[in-house]
Amino acid sequence: MTLLRTPRLTPRAVAGLAGLVVIVLATSLLLVDRAVGSSGPDAGGATGATTPSTSKKGSGDPWDAYRAPGWIAAENERPGTTEWFIPDDRSVWSRIEGYADATSIDVGESVTLRVSTGAPSWQVSAYRIGYYGGNGGRRVWRSDPQPGVKQPAPSIDRITRTASAGWAPSLTIRTDPDWPPGQYLLRLESSDGGAPFVPLVVRDDASRSDLLVQSAVTTWQAYNAWGGASIYTGTSGRADVVSFDRPYTGNGSGEFLGREYEMIFFIERLGLDVSYWTNIDLHLRGDRALNHRAIVIPGHDEYYTVEMRRNLEAARDAGVNIGFFGANNVYRRIRLEDSPTGPARLEVNYRDARRDPLFGKDDARVTASFRDAPAADPESSLTGSYYECNPVSADWIVGDASMWMFEGSGFRNGDRVPKMVGNEYDRVTQGVPTPANIQVLSHSPVTCKGKQSFANSTWYSAPSGAGVFTAGTFGWSPRMITPCPEGSTDPDCKLQIVTGNILRAFAAGPAGAAHPSVSNLARFSIPAPRVTTPSTPATTPTR
Repeated sequence: MTLLRTPRLTPRAVAGLAGLVVIVLATSLLLVDRAVGSSGPDAGGATGATTPSTSKKGSGDPWDAYRAPGWIAAENERPGTTEWFIPDDRSVWSRIEGYADATSIDVGESVTLRVSTGAPSWQVSAYRIGYYGGNGGRRVWRSDPQPGVKQPAPSIDRITRTASAGWAPSLTIRTDPDWPPGQYLLRLESSDGGAPFVPLVVRDDASRSDLLVQSAVTTWQAYNAWGGASIYTGTSGRADVVSFDRPYTGNGSGEFLGREYEMIFFIERLGLDVSYWTNIDLHLRGDRALNHRAIVIPGHDEYYTVEMRRNLEAARDAGVNIGFFGANNVYRRIRLEDSPTGPARLEVNYRDARRDPLFGKDDARVTASFRDAPAADPESSLTGSYYECNPVSADWIVGDASMWMFEGSGFRNGDRVPKMVGNEYDRVTQGVPTPANIQVLSHSPVTCKGKQSFANSTWYSAPSGAGVFTAGTFGWSPRMITPCPEGSTDPDCKLQIVTGNILRAFAAGPAGAAHPSVSNLARFSIPAPRVTTPSTPATTPTR
């Protein structure tokens, strides 16, 4: 919903609540840096081959160590480094650009980079993102120097305004067991000092981790204007179709830094059992969500296919908890189509239903917003809250500190977390499909575009026993990186206790059965929704 925001380069960058200001936490907040040379072996291979590793998953396979209890905590005891940071300097970012031919790969698979630079040579280093003693990343591999090649300008589809970088392959990286499953940033480094990122998730499709963190790559791509146009703006008009076959603008990390990184840092700091995928994996292999106890969505997961939504709802209805730690989720309906590079590489969003070629032919897949005709299905029946407006910047105000997730936090009703609501917000809204037992954690007055309203964080228990949490603001996840000494009364530190309570309850099983929601809308003078979705918890919750 907002214009493209270029994140700052430091991994402690926190998205400004008005979408315009980014606060970079001081480097001194980091613990002592450790040398890259001791951050793990230079593992894996980099060749011109495109054949994936022949390692097989199953009993006794080399990835079993990453499925054992406690492996995340052990992984984060390994030496980390801050050398994955990139300077906040556009001239550095533009000296080399690149993208990967996949947003995620399964353990043992290969990924091919397509890179363009005018420098004589370049290298790439792979950093797994986590806690690592406060450093945020560990280098697992570094390539040999590669010859620099200046690739052609992007091709532009005149009808859809789609920019595609049909570049020649530059380097194929073969992962092996020295690449733990996780979220990675591949740091491109040109010999003339250039340095942007290429994000990559290494999945483990055999994992049955408690938590599954989902990266919102379709939203990153919607805001990506590289080559001339995004879904929002362009030199000759917005694009109806955008391609993953191109770099991200700015530092190359999409919306990862400032929206998702901080929650991953926090989850791995807690040592919770976690694995990773993207929302494209929810589209392509959504049945695997049932192998986990919760799906955690740290950031801005706005752009959804029909398959994504159905798969997420099916997971909830099977007892899988869902945590939306951002706002404006499941708002835009898209389609994914294949490109010559691979499956699901083109993202379609016409916005105007009548312009979509499927209008009147397959209305359920017409790329209007989910809440709009011709196949209206508002997001609130899934998320519990309803997107309203942007931009705002307001305090987050505790509404019901008696709720279970506030235990041990020290929060009381009326306590504030300054400037946490923004730059977009959700609220409980009368007249849209909403669980009848929706429960409000926070009730925060806002003024948006001259209109007085309020923002809510919400909780509801589903009939399956699943629990669904929605933050209703982008200000939640960025606060998970604030250093919190024992006994701290900083509002961010109190919020981290609340977050830890939610995540641990999610990891334990169907949290809606353990903590059934009871509507408390009357205490905030919020009218009960006129249209409700079933909300009676099941007697025997399913996993």
